[in-house]
Amino acid sequence: MNTAADSGLTPQTAASLLRASALPALEARILLTHALGWRRTELITRGDEPLSDAACAQYRALEARRAAGEPIAQIVGAREFFGLEFEVTPHVLIPRPETELLVETALAALDGTAAPRVLDLGTGTGAIAVAIASARPDARVWALDRSAEALAVAARNATKLLDAKRPGGALQLLQSDWYTALDPALSFDAIVSNPPYIRHGDPHLTEGDLRFEPHGALTDEADGLSAIRIIVAGARSRLASRGQLWIEHGYDQAADVRALLAAQGFESVHSRADLAAIERISGGTWIDGG
Repeated sequence: MNTAADSGLTPQTAASLLRASALPALEARILLTHALGWRRTELITRGDEPLSDAACAQYRALEARRAAGEPIAQIVGAREFFGLEFEVTPHVLIPRPETELLVETALAALDGTAAPRVLDLGTGTGAIAVAIASARPDARVWALDRSAEALAVAARNATKLLDAKRPGGALQLLQSDWYTALDPALSFDAIVSNPPYIRHGDPHLTEGDLRFEPHGALTDEADGLSAIRIIVAGARSRLASRGQLWIEHGYDQAADVRALLAAQGFESVHSRADLAAIERISGGTWIDGG
């Protein structure tokens, strides 16, 4: 191993790299374990072990990418969601903890329904669809996205994270602009979606991690509700009787989404708040579908 000690310099260690980093401590630890191929505990047990120049250079390259604003999930190529580790690329949105509420709500809606059919619109990484399929092995789950690159990521995640012998079968992936490519004979017990809902011109699009994520998965380039209108209107003919539709939306869009659901005839329309007390998702029940 070629280390700084070979040239008479004080060798770099994991501990010294972490002390010198300008990044938040948690981010520095994530990047360093990724660069070294270590487990998190090894930063303690091997923290004073001399590192090679190559290992130090690899870490500093990752550190520089993060300092430039690139998301941690894209740098390491993964993000945990609902207890599962998903592959992440620049072609998909990074799964976020608040979206777990959508999964929890869908699972509650399916409680008591044997072998339910579930549709995830705009699947991206496949996080929502795979999480539901993992928690409900008997569920038959369809995951749609208009992006072929996103579907490739979702396919890899499904293969890695789902039991090949699950009773509900493999995740059904389909390239589609919302419902257009879906077999019209199919009906679902639950439809879920985390669509693009950020308004055109919203300053958040030019800040933080969003700068590096696929623009078309973030904004509809309009009022933030155009995709949601399509989803709500199309769900009526796609839901089985008493099937439920749940949609993630912006922090200030709950009332608008509830109005859209009510106007289309959904019943028991309401919103649910995330852990930050923000109304994060809205949904309702379709009584006369099927």
